[in-house]
Amino acid sequence: MPPPLPPLAAAPACARTLAELLVALSAARALPKGQQLHGHLLKGGHLPAVASSHALLAHHLLTFYARCSLPELSLRAFLDLPASPSPAAWSSLISSFAQNGLPAAAFDAFRRMLAAGVPATDRSIPPAAKAVAAAADSSRPPLAPHALHGLASKTPFAGDVFVGSAVLDMYAKCGNLSDARRVFDEMPERNVVSWSALIGGYADAGMHPAALCIFRSALEEAVQVNDFTVSCIVRVCAAATLFELGAQVHARSIKTALDASPFVGSSLVSLYSKCGLVDCAYRVFSAAPERNLGIWNAVLIASAQHGHTSTAFERFTKMQHAGFRPNFITFLCLLTACSHAGLVNEGKRYFSLMKEYRIEPEVEHYAAMVDLLGRVGRITEALDLIESMPMEPPDSVWGALLMACRMFKDADTAAIAAKRLFETGSRSSGAHMLLSSTYAAAGRHVDAALARKAMRDAGIRKETGLSWLEAAGEVHTFVSNCRRHPRSNEIYNVLEKVGEKMAVAGYVADTSAVVKDVDRDEKCASLGYHSERLAIALGLLIVPEGVPIRVMKNLRVCDDCHNAVKYLSKCTGRVVVLRDNRRFHRFEDGLCSCGDFW
Repeated sequence: MPPPLPPLAAAPACARTLAELLVALSAARALPKGQQLHGHLLKGGHLPAVASSHALLAHHLLTFYARCSLPELSLRAFLDLPASPSPAAWSSLISSFAQNGLPAAAFDAFRRMLAAGVPATDRSIPPAAKAVAAAADSSRPPLAPHALHGLASKTPFAGDVFVGSAVLDMYAKCGNLSDARRVFDEMPERNVVSWSALIGGYADAGMHPAALCIFRSALEEAVQVNDFTVSCIVRVCAAATLFELGAQVHARSIKTALDASPFVGSSLVSLYSKCGLVDCAYRVFSAAPERNLGIWNAVLIASAQHGHTSTAFERFTKMQHAGFRPNFITFLCLLTACSHAGLVNEGKRYFSLMKEYRIEPEVEHYAAMVDLLGRVGRITEALDLIESMPMEPPDSVWGALLMACRMFKDADTAAIAAKRLFETGSRSSGAHMLLSSTYAAAGRHVDAALARKAMRDAGIRKETGLSWLEAAGEVHTFVSNCRRHPRSNEIYNVLEKVGEKMAVAGYVADTSAVVKDVDRDEKCASLGYHSERLAIALGLLIVPEGVPIRVMKNLRVCDDCHNAVKYLSKCTGRVVVLRDNRRFHRFEDGLCSCGDFW
């Protein structure tokens, strides 16, 4: 904390000395002392600025409030400048808005600067590009990215690496990857920001192979990657569940000391969690030398998805005691934890707690609450909550209700939810299949067939269920009844032998969710070779004893497969970690970590 200001009579008279003091207070983000100095400047007649030396003070005051996350006071300081603010002052104002989550105000300031006859510079173009990238799609003028790029190309700074990187990042964050790539290829000079922006753009777009390819190119060109670059690549590995590659990147980050960054740390927590190694995720979090809100949220969602509900609640309390203010993601993590454990009262408490932090629930929070209520069978209450939403319920909310109807075989409410979901314009094959399977589970096979016919008539194809297993640096992918794998004969023989043991142990196939009205033998045959079972069978063949078999699946695991894997774990003595599109399941000795609640 800076020392107290001297009495007004003994205050330094030199404007430059005052400016240096303001710079120090800005670096320390010492808001009370800075405001005290601001009052001194007003009383001493240094503000509003008249002389050029006083304009320097107003400019530093503008920067001070920007760094203290008070952009409205930055604007007040800007208005204390002489009638014709300098390009540097305009740039600082634009940066203040852009860095503090006010993209519309930032871009408006940029346009007012141009209207005042002040030319764009290498200091004003980057924050303007940041503002364009941060604006919501609905509020961003369609041609704003190209207009700003065109303006930048006409300035003397067209070849500047920082301007070029800012334009590239703008295109990438706006989803214009072809334009981003063209800017990257045409840049006369590139730095780590340029490479990171392009990698981040492909990563955010889900184009994981392209992001990895660019990262390899950066390493081949000896680019000194930073924590943002590493964080992007680890996120790619997490999204694609590439555990072994992610572990290699982790090792590299340790050698370069980048693992100390909370951004890298949060990505690593997500990587290990999404790959089914939640204990490793917890170790990364515990070893993190610096923590930000992102890494706290990452460990909260890891705890929630792995069914460690009490751990999630304890960590939330510790986060509060550490001085971190929860955001909308934090509460989404907590509601997810409540949903996975069926804790309705706790979920309602956290939902209400959002208002104390002045956070308005968004559609994701409502979807989590609907999911929570639906999982415990309170479907009418969930429907009432949807009807009370202050915004139009999107497909995710109706989808959560439809899933609950499937679980409790409520075909009538399922029909209502499906109708409302389809009215949103959703072309989700999952919704059609959920409706069909709900009818089938209720014994209404004619309605189930009609639901599938409506899906075909709409030209919607069922999403293919995939399961994959990573072992020895290779990813093995399966679909149901797949025989394309080189070891298919062995895989099916293993399933047959284990199936015999499972039958002796008491396993009976649950055919209630089979939508086709066929005999029981056909239904059992259609269930026996689901993609996750094939992947697990390969794991029995190639994953060493004592090592958990980790399988990922893109859809929800069906009730029968969930039950079958419990028996498989008991009959083989193996631990199976299965991640579906809802949560993680750890099967061990005939039990699942979800407690049969998912």
